[in-house]
Amino acid sequence: MPQVDNSGIIDIKQGRHPVIEKMLGEGMFVENDTYLDKEENRLSIITGPNMAGKSTYMRQVALITLMAQVGSFVPAKEAKIGVVDKIFTRVGASDDLSMGQSTFMVEMMEVATILKEATSNSLVILDEIGRGTSTYDGLSIAWAVAEYIADKSKCGAKTLFATHYHELTELEEKIEGVKNYSIAVKEKGEDIIFLRKIVRGGTDESYGIHVARLAGVPKQVTENANKILRSLERKNILTGKKEEKEDKKKLEGQFDMYNYKLAEIAHEIDKINLNELTPIDALNTLVKIKEKMM
Repeated sequence: MPQVDNSGIIDIKQGRHPVIEKMLGEGMFVENDTYLDKEENRLSIITGPNMAGKSTYMRQVALITLMAQVGSFVPAKEAKIGVVDKIFTRVGASDDLSMGQSTFMVEMMEVATILKEATSNSLVILDEIGRGTSTYDGLSIAWAVAEYIADKSKCGAKTLFATHYHELTELEEKIEGVKNYSIAVKEKGEDIIFLRKIVRGGTDESYGIHVARLAGVPKQVTENANKILRSLERKNILTGKKEEKEDKKKLEGQFDMYNYKLAEIAHEIDKINLNELTPIDALNTLVKIKEKMM
């Protein structure tokens, strides 16, 4: 039985999605906590791979909020729900071609409505913004939308914002009230396991090619995608980052292939949690590093 008040706080302990939990069966759904308020926790940036559970998590928060306000019991261990005036959602993809409205146009119209009508007492659910246009356009729009919503003088709505633009995690350091969260993922060799648990902190991994493989995309395609990804990442190291630096002299010269391998290995090592590493895992990690160096 939730506590409903005018505190402006949404505090959910071990929340669940009522429909998906029913489909999965008792004890199968992974519970998650949520905390939003009007001050330090207004906007949560949620990153992580597709199919990991971001959309389910955000929708369950909206459903629990709605259920509490209509006088229902809610699927959670505890829930304190501050009354919201409206719940806004920007999820999924749709179009209206007969009216000349593309998927991206419909998305932008929905965003426009949210920005015009949401208040500090609203709950906003944004599941990807700006994916229907070029990368820089999309990122710029998503960044500007997040800044506008987070600004208490313009909006200040309690917001869950799922995105694949990892650059948005920088907002936590720039804007008061923004916090980073991500979906926990466990890597096992070339495979990944979605733990479906929301944890504090952002991520810079999308695992899109892993998801493509899980979906049954032919191995030749996913292997080629990996090669293309490495090529694009190397190109970014050689050119993209250089252009962004103010002091270009520090980045004169180019990485050769050996240095690129070192950078890739360093990135993988940085992701290792030493406290959870078993002796056999350490040995397997060394074998992989040796193979990459060859």
